[in-house]
Parts: sequence; structure tokens; C-alpha cells
Amino acid sequence: MADAAVRPAATAPSKSQLAYEFLRARIDDGRYVSGFRLVLGQIAGELDISVVPVREAIRRLEAEGLVTFEKNVGAQVALLQDTEYAYTMQTLALVEGAATQLSAPLLTADHIERARAVNAEMIASLDHFVPHRFTQLNQSFHSVLFEECPNPHILDLVHRGWNRLTVLRDSTFGFVPGRARESVDEHEQILTLIESGADPLEIELAARRHRLATLDAFQAYQSEHKHTH
Repeated sequence: MADAAVRPAATAPSKSQLAYEFLRARIDDGRYVSGFRLVLGQIAGELDISVVPVREAIRRLEAEGLVTFEKNVGAQVALLQDTEYAYTMQTLALVEGAATQLSAPLLTADHIERARAVNAEMIASLDHFVPHRFTQLNQSFHSVLFEECPNPHILDLVHRGWNRLTVLRDSTFGFVPGRARESVDEHEQILTLIESGADPLEIELAARRHRLATLDAFQAYQSEHKHTH
């Protein structure tokens, strides 16, 4: 009995972990927008903890690319400019393409079925479109295809890329919902390639083109937007 009583305390998350989860949730759901200043004392007060674990949590978010720290500004939610978004998407296209290609031979019928089920949910959501939800489903879909990647270095780079995109999580599909319809069609094409045992390079290039097409749609919207305003 004594063991059972102490076990929950032993597995309770640290104050640093609690602060991390608190901040991460607010960045992810948009309450802390890009450029939002993170005042350590204020956050510590809200959580009723000291500033030390808050500082540790902010360092962790900084390592993930979600927070930046400048000498005279302090900590703030990362400002992902259009160029920064483009660099992130271009990099992700390369590393996610590679991860998907390396995962492909290890994917089972169950993986394909799971990915198809997520894509079906994405298709069903198109008529009542919520960009944030669509983006979450999109990440779930791609995770099934790249998480089996046996190269941990490539997989780490994919995760970093997705973490950076969480700051802009709604942007692209919110601006260009038409891209969402194309995206689910491309998902099916990638699945068909994997199922049919297509050439690994063909799978990699399809995954890469898919990611870059979203960037192209965003940039086309931006350039139209600049011309019309």
C-alpha cells in the first residue's frame, strides 16, 4: 500500500514540465501569438512557482524554435516572417520527403489504413472548414508516414520543422482553403505509391512536391495580396 501511495508523487511532472506545457498550449492554440512577450515573473505568478522552472521551460521552447530571446527585448513567441516560413517549408520538404521514403518499406497495411482514415476525416472536414483542425489532422496523417523512419537524425529534423510550423499552424490553409482540397488528393497519391511498392525516389519526390505545393499556394496568395492592397 505504501508503494502505491508514493507512486503518483514520483511520476508527477516537474515544475519546469508544467511551465513548458502551460506555455506550449498557449502558443499552440494561438492565445500567445507570434511576437507575444513572455514575462517570466508574470508567468511564474500565474503558475504559483518560482521563475527558475519558467526560465527552463522557455529555454526548451527556444531550442524548439518556438521562442526567441533577445537581450533588450526578453523572451517572445518566435516571429516567423514570410521568408522564415519559406525556409522552414523548403527544409521540411527535403527532410520529410527523405523520412517518408525511408519509412515506406517499413509501413504495414495497418499504417496505410490509419493514414487513409485520417485523410477521410480531412476530406469530411472540407465542407465545414476549420483551418486549425485541418492542420492537426494533416500532421497526424504525415506522422503515420514518416515516424517509422529508421534514421533518428532525419526524424529529429522533421520534428523540428513541424515544431517551427506550429507557430504558423493555421496560416496556409486559412489563407488558401482551396489548397486543402488539393492536399487530400495528393495524400491519396502518396499512399498509392507506397502501397504499390513504387521506387523509393518517386515516393520521396511526391512527398517533397506535396509540401512545396503548400508553400507555392501561400506565396501566390501573398503576392496577390500585395498587388491588390
